Amino acid sequence: MKSNKLLPSENPNTIADGLRTALSKLTFSIIQQHVDEIITVSEEEILEAMRFIFERMKLVIEPSGATSLAGVFHMEKQLDNVRIGVILSGGNVDLTPLFNHLKS
Repeated sequence: MKSNKLLPSENPNTIADGLRTALSKLTFSIIQQHVDEIITVSEEEILEAMRFIFERMKLVIEPSGATSLAGVFHMEKQLDNVRIGVILSGGNVDLTPLFNHLKS
């Protein structure tokens, strides 16, 4: 069910700091017109995607940029035999807190 109300998230706690922003009215209206579904992924799924990209491609991708691949992993069963392109972006990563987070 699509919402027609823009409710900003207050102080989100996520490793994906690039996604902590609120949507503008214009962006929200474009999403309402063109997006059928939005999925969410967990912090663990984001980290799993980042690790996968690093291990397989030797690329450091910031958490916000890895969420698209995390979404593909999240919906893997529904996407069986579907050709998918994933945009990986952003290498602005401070690795110290990332690896501290992985230790816990």
